[in-house]
Amino acid sequence: METYGFFVFPSQDYYGKELQKSKDLQTNVCVTLARPLPTFIKEALKCVHDDVVSRYYGCGLVIPECLETCWILDLGSGSGRDCYMLSKLVGEKGHVTGIDMTDAQVEVAKKHIDYHMKKFGYQVPNVDFIHGYMEKLGDAGLKDESYDIIISNCVINLSPDKKAVLQEAYRVLKAGGEMYFSDVYASRDLPEDIRKHRVLWGECLGGALWWKELYRIAEEVGFCPPRLVTASRITINNKELESVVGDCRFVSATFRLFKVPKKGPAERCQVIYNGGITGHEKELEFDASFTFKEGDVVEVDAETAAILQSSRFAEEFLIRLAAGRAPAPGGCCPAKVKEKLVDPFQLVEQLEAKDLAPKPAGCCGPKGCC
Repeated sequence: METYGFFVFPSQDYYGKELQKSKDLQTNVCVTLARPLPTFIKEALKCVHDDVVSRYYGCGLVIPECLETCWILDLGSGSGRDCYMLSKLVGEKGHVTGIDMTDAQVEVAKKHIDYHMKKFGYQVPNVDFIHGYMEKLGDAGLKDESYDIIISNCVINLSPDKKAVLQEAYRVLKAGGEMYFSDVYASRDLPEDIRKHRVLWGECLGGALWWKELYRIAEEVGFCPPRLVTASRITINNKELESVVGDCRFVSATFRLFKVPKKGPAERCQVIYNGGITGHEKELEFDASFTFKEGDVVEVDAETAAILQSSRFAEEFLIRLAAGRAPAPGGCCPAKVKEKLVDPFQLVEQLEAKDLAPKPAGCCGPKGCC
């Protein structure tokens, strides 16, 4: 069992020992429902070795947009499934680093590097895996402002010091960089009996953060306020665990955090998506609040405009102050700025009310994932 400070990690024994395959899980954390996968991601997933995929325990899909040539860090990379997908998507000029505290998972990931490089036709590996802790990236040799994007797939809940994780992420991100991550969130602060329950911790529920705390911690660290992307309800398939959890509810949710200058447009802006991002050529679903269609004028708040202007998305948009309110192509006027959706539980209710039909298969099991 791995120790970190005063805290004992049950997950070192739980993952890779008690859990040999994704099917051994006792909740649907790894098979939560969400949006259909873009074709280019499905194709990348097909290239990943079966052994890597079968040992995947994530709770979401953490593949953002605009990836070509990017340097990406995966916190809690596990068996390497997301790293290998990203390795293909960033191309030979990009690079992906996976860090994980579990020796068994790192070994699985490293074992398949040559297989994937040959599969992708790369002369030099563009992916590496290291053993270490996401709270102490400096100890693993990761330098300041060295990555364009950080991803994380259902592992921050396993950390006893979530603020340290976000602080380290902020440190190693370049200016304008993004942390795009999926994790488990609770509807309230968790009582001690849930937080210290060994199976609930291993199932990613015991360490779940109250979703409102994410907003507080992220802003304290220096990130822009979190952008909610998608969310799915988590169910527990064990009567004993249900009795321990009681009325507390859980969701898996994907958020994006941006490290952009505090100074940006002071007023709302109009933005026009130029189109052409791989897999999102005609429409970019940026988050739960904003979807940008090619050529359409969309009015956004100053914060959203600053993110688009200061991040890797800057070349993908035409951005101008909203004063004058020029009409969109076809004579249609842009819609007024809408209030951003921040509560993942509210988003789940909206999504379930909108579409009760079964969703297509996804990336981490027969029922898909977020």
